[in-house]
Amino acid sequence: MTQEYCAVDLGPVAEILKDYPPEEASLIQVLQDVHRAYNYLPCDVLGTVAKTLNVPLAKVFSVSTFYKAFSLEPQGDTIIKICVGTACHIRGAGQLVEELERKLGVGPDQTTEDRKFTVKTVNCVGACAMAPVMIVGETYHGSAKPARIGKFLAEAEVDHAD
Repeated sequence: MTQEYCAVDLGPVAEILKDYPPEEASLIQVLQDVHRAYNYLPCDVLGTVAKTLNVPLAKVFSVSTFYKAFSLEPQGDTIIKICVGTACHIRGAGQLVEELERKLGVGPDQTTEDRKFTVKTVNCVGACAMAPVMIVGETYHGSAKPARIGKFLAEAEVDHAD
């Protein structure tokens, strides 16, 4: 990890930790709130969480890396998920990934330099009848086509600006 990722304001984590008992049972909920507040899990924050909850730092990192919902790297303002499960794969999910790479210049598990977008592939979103499915932020796009990706990205930028 670079120093850039470790110099963060600890104010939000202090506020989050006030809401939980200082014990290991609080760890996952605290990490969820921290991830929501920072859009990733900064290393300095994980140290604070470990100390406050009296949990070994190795355990905090273990939990942080076990769950795919958590990221130790900064995420974009908008997370784009492309389902690559069987139904979506058969119906063109790969073409969606390729078009996103072309438009944004990043592939799966990468974030644009301006941190507007992070692209992720997921195994299944449980919407096989709508395959292929692309989730931009909180919006599901069923029967997604590469030609519509520009529109989806523009909508996400407008939504995030609000």
